[in-house]
Amino acid sequence: MALGYIPYGGYWSSPFARWQGAFAHLHSVHFAAHVAKTALAARGLSPEVFDYCAYGYTVIQPNIFYGAPWYSALIGAEHLPGPTLDQACATGPRLLATAAGEIALGNAGVALLAAGDRLSNGAHVYYPAPSGPGGTGASENWVLDSFNHDPWAKNAMVDTAENVARREEIGTEEQHELVIHRHAQYQQALAEDRAFQRRYMADLELPDASFRKVVGTISGDQGIQPVNPEKMAKLKPVREGGTVTFAGQTHPADGNAGLVLCAEAGRAAELGRAGGPKVSLLAVTQAREEKGFMPAAPIKATRRALDQLGIGIGEIDAIKSHNPFAVNDIAFARAFGIDWRGMNNYGSSLIWGHPQGPTGLRGVIELIEELEMRGGGTGLFQGCAAGDSAMAVVIRVE
Repeated sequence: MALGYIPYGGYWSSPFARWQGAFAHLHSVHFAAHVAKTALAARGLSPEVFDYCAYGYTVIQPNIFYGAPWYSALIGAEHLPGPTLDQACATGPRLLATAAGEIALGNAGVALLAAGDRLSNGAHVYYPAPSGPGGTGASENWVLDSFNHDPWAKNAMVDTAENVARREEIGTEEQHELVIHRHAQYQQALAEDRAFQRRYMADLELPDASFRKVVGTISGDQGIQPVNPEKMAKLKPVREGGTVTFAGQTHPADGNAGLVLCAEAGRAAELGRAGGPKVSLLAVTQAREEKGFMPAAPIKATRRALDQLGIGIGEIDAIKSHNPFAVNDIAFARAFGIDWRGMNNYGSSLIWGHPQGPTGLRGVIELIEELEMRGGGTGLFQGCAAGDSAMAVVIRVE
């Protein structure tokens, strides 16, 4: 039995822009609402149709305390209360899991799920400590310190990739080979004037910081670097004696995404694109890996999802991953005995960037569209998150 149904076409994403780039001046909540209003209007969806809203983020912004109720009011849905969610890079799947739970409880019939993050200009937080030496408090760089220090595992994100690479004997050459292949897959999404991406991502009229006037037009993701095998081969690993180079990992980004989840298939059909397929949410699972081995966590989450459904990896027709490191996909493919070249058609976060909160939603959206182009099938999205955790999502398009 499905956990919920996604109206075909009832989802969207902004382009993703490399941090300190085109979206660096935009408040992430305002920006997410700005994109959602345009997307809802283009799909003929009134904010009044929603009886539930959840908003996800990972990087604080001014007034983020008001979270989902503020976001929903900005899009014209003042009747929706929340909640606001944060599960690091797994925030997208967490939104789906939360909405599915509310549907099961009878609290939601048509849920709006959205996430937005701006890694640019991350907050520098000061924590007062009057009782400290001289009354001096502690400070934190919200973005960079999160990248560089897990308070439990005592390591940086890149160290978790090195740990998995060492355990699985994954070398730099294979990581770079995967990056080159993933970049070629992303080029497929740009073919014919971005025909694949235009299924869910419209050109964006770029607003100024006050959202009062248009200052430009953005067509597609911004700041993606071309691959150069010769230059990649000359890169040294980030850690001395390691294997992971800067080319073998994603870049921080800014952006947002949204998706509608319905309790009933008939309602999803009414709200979706006419003549579109039925999109069912079958499973959402989570898992946690050994301390300091984050990129391997999706393996456990995926096994749990497959076990719940009583199927094997061979019954999955398309796989999309959040792969902040090339190591992620190599370790996953080895664990399930599959070829990593067959995963992540049309792109993945390794190439189009990682604004954290909305990353998983975009992955699920692209998975739906890939399955629709195949004529239907069962798809898996999986991705790791801070704290050596991961989530997996299984959907069916028919």
